[in-house]
Amino acid sequence: MPTTNPIADYWLDAWQRSVLTLDVLRQRGNIYYQHNAMNAPNVLSFKGELALDGRTLARPVNYVLARIVPTDGKEPDPTKRPFVVVDPRAGHGPGIGGMKQDSEIGVALEGGHPCYFIGFLPNPVPGQTIEDVCRAEAVFLEEVARRHPEAEGKPAVIANCQAGWQMMMTAALRPELPGPIVLAGSPLSYWAGVRGKNPMRYLGGLLGGTWLTALAGDMGKGIFDGANLVANFESLNPANTYWEKPYGVYSKVDTEAKRFLDFETWWGSPVLLNGGEMQWIADNLFVGNKLTAGEIHASDGTRIDLRNIRSPIVVFCSWGDNITPPQQALGWITDLYTHESDIVANGQTIVYTTHQTIGHLGIFVSGKVATKEHAEFASCMDMIDLTPPGLYEAVITEVTPDTANPELIHGRYLFKLEARTLDDIRAFGNNDAEDDRRFATMARLSEVNLALYRAFAQPFVQAMATDQSAQAMRDMHPSRLRFAAFSDRNPLMKGVAAAAEQARADRKPVAPDNPMLAAEQATSAWISTWLDALRISRDGMTEAFFVNFYGAPLLQALTGMANGSASHHIDRDLAHEAIVARLRAELEKLYEVGGLPAAGVRALLYIRMASGSADERGLAVLKALRDMRPANERLHLAELKEIIRVQSLLLRLDEERAVNAIRRLLPDHPEERARALDVLRQVINARGTPSEEESRRLKRIESIFA
Repeated sequence: MPTTNPIADYWLDAWQRSVLTLDVLRQRGNIYYQHNAMNAPNVLSFKGELALDGRTLARPVNYVLARIVPTDGKEPDPTKRPFVVVDPRAGHGPGIGGMKQDSEIGVALEGGHPCYFIGFLPNPVPGQTIEDVCRAEAVFLEEVARRHPEAEGKPAVIANCQAGWQMMMTAALRPELPGPIVLAGSPLSYWAGVRGKNPMRYLGGLLGGTWLTALAGDMGKGIFDGANLVANFESLNPANTYWEKPYGVYSKVDTEAKRFLDFETWWGSPVLLNGGEMQWIADNLFVGNKLTAGEIHASDGTRIDLRNIRSPIVVFCSWGDNITPPQQALGWITDLYTHESDIVANGQTIVYTTHQTIGHLGIFVSGKVATKEHAEFASCMDMIDLTPPGLYEAVITEVTPDTANPELIHGRYLFKLEARTLDDIRAFGNNDAEDDRRFATMARLSEVNLALYRAFAQPFVQAMATDQSAQAMRDMHPSRLRFAAFSDRNPLMKGVAAAAEQARADRKPVAPDNPMLAAEQATSAWISTWLDALRISRDGMTEAFFVNFYGAPLLQALTGMANGSASHHIDRDLAHEAIVARLRAELEKLYEVGGLPAAGVRALLYIRMASGSADERGLAVLKALRDMRPANERLHLAELKEIIRVQSLLLRLDEERAVNAIRRLLPDHPEERARALDVLRQVINARGTPSEEESRRLKRIESIFA
C-alpha cells in the first residue's frame, strides 16, 4: 500500500521501474542471441510447413515457401483462392505479416483460404541477384497454384513494403501467374513526395549517391548489413527511437514488457544481403528511380514493364507513413499513364485506399488494420478480381442501422469501389519539373561518384577487407550492440534478474495522481517535443541543402541536366501499342458474340456506369444465384472475369453500339429473358434504391429484354 509521503512513494516506484526495465532489456538481449541462433529465425505466430526451398532451385536463393497450418486444425476450403503473404527483406527478418492472430495471415485463414508465406533466411546465397529472387517467387506461385487445382481464382498475393516492388517485377515478367496483388506500404515511385515532408527521399543526395552502398558492401567482404537499413528507418523519428519507445517501456513496465519484447525480437534481427543485391536496389530504385520508367531489363533482355501486369493491383498506403508516403506508393500510376482511359485500354484494374494515421509498420502489424482493411480486402478479393479495368478507390465504412441489405455484407464494414481519375492521384501532391531535374541531377552525380570510387578506392578497400573484419564490423553495429550489451553475456548484468524478481515481489506502483509522476510525464513530453523540434530543423536543412545544391545551374550543367528533360515517365513502346491496337481490332468482332451471359453482364455494367461504383452486396447476390445452379452449369470465376473485361471494354469503346447490340445476344425464349432480367434487378437493388440515372438505364434495359 502507498504511504502518506508522495515523494517516497514516487522514488520507490521509480527505482522498481528502473530495475524492471533493465531486466526487460536483459531479456531482450538474451532473446536476441537465442533468436539469431535458429536456422530459420522468424517471428511468425503460426505454424508453417516447408513447401519449397529456394536454395534447391536452378538459380538458388535464400527464400523459402511455407504452407501455413491453420491453428484450429480446420482445413481450408479447397475451392477458395489461396493467399500468399510475402514479407519484406529490407533489413529485418521475416514474419511481420503473421506476428499476431489478427494479421494478414490470420484474416486469410479466418476466411477459409489456404495460406502460404514467402520468407527468407538470414544469409544470402553467394551470387544471388534480385532477378533470381523474382524468378524464385514465380516458381513459388506456380507451386501454390499446382497444389490447389480446385481453387476458382489464382493465388492472391499480399506483398509488404520491399516485397511489393519485387512482386510487381515478378508479375511483369510472368503476368499469367498471380491473382490480385495487394501492395501494403510498398514504394514504387522513389522521387515522389511533397516539400516539407518525406525527408528520406533526400538521403541519397546527402550521401553523394550510392558509392557509400558500394563501400559498405566492400567493407563487409561482399555482404551488405541490413542493420544499416534499420538505422536509416530509426533516424526518421529520433523522438520515438531515443526517447518515446524506451520511456514507454519504463513508464508502463508492468504491462508493456511482452509487447515490447515481441516487437524487438523482429526489430533486432537484421539480415544480410549480397553487396550486389543492395547496389542494384540503390542504383536502380532508391536513386535511379528506373522501375516505373521501364528502364530495367532482365538478364535475357526482357524489359520489365509494369503495364504488362494483368492482375488487379491493390495499393494500401497511409498518410501517417513517413517511409512510404502515398505519393511514393501511388506515383507509379501517373508515371505509367497519362489518363485513366489508358488504364482501361491496357486492361488493368488498379484499386487504392489511404489510411489517415497509421504508421508504416502499423500497415502490417496493427490488429485494428488487420480486422478492418486487410479483412475486407481478403473477403472481397473475388469482387476486386471481377472489377472492370480502371482506377478505383476502396472506401470501407462501418455498417449502420440504415444500411440497406446488411445481411449481404461480410462483417462490420461495407466494402465499396468508387471510380477515380488520375487527377485524384495528382491531387495528393508531387514534384514539379524543377524538382524532377534536381533528382535526375543527383542520380547523374551518383553515377559519377560511384565510377570514381570503383576506379580509385574500391581495389584498396577490397584488398584490406577480410572475413574477420567484416564480421567484427557487423557485431559492433549499434543496432546489434545495444541488444548484446544488456544480455547475460555482459558481466555487469549479473544480479539484475534477482533484483527484478525482488522488485516484482515488493511492487508498489505509485498513485496515478502523484505530483512527482505528473512532473515526470511533463518532462517526458518536453523531451519528445525538443527532439521533434530538432527533427523538424534537421529535415528542413536537409531539404534546403538538396534543393539548392542539386538545383545549382553549374552542377546541372556539369551533369548534363541543365537543359535536358528529367521526365521519368515510361517511354513509348511500339510493341505494347501494337498489342493494344490488336485488342481493339478483336473487340470490333465481339459486339454480337457471347449470348445471354454477355448480354447480362453488359447490361449490368451499363447501368452501374451511371454511378461509377460498386460494393460487395451486388457480388453477394450474384454468387448466391450462381451457387443455386447445378455445378456443371456455373460459370467459372475466370470465365466470368473474362466476360466482364470484354464487355466493359466494348462499352468504353462504343457505348451506344454495345447497348443496342444486347438485343441480338438474347435468347428467343421469353422465360429465359425474364429470369435473366430478374437476376439483373436483384443485383442492382442489392445496395438499395437505384439512383435516378440508374433507374433510367434499367428501364432502357428492361425494354430491350422485353
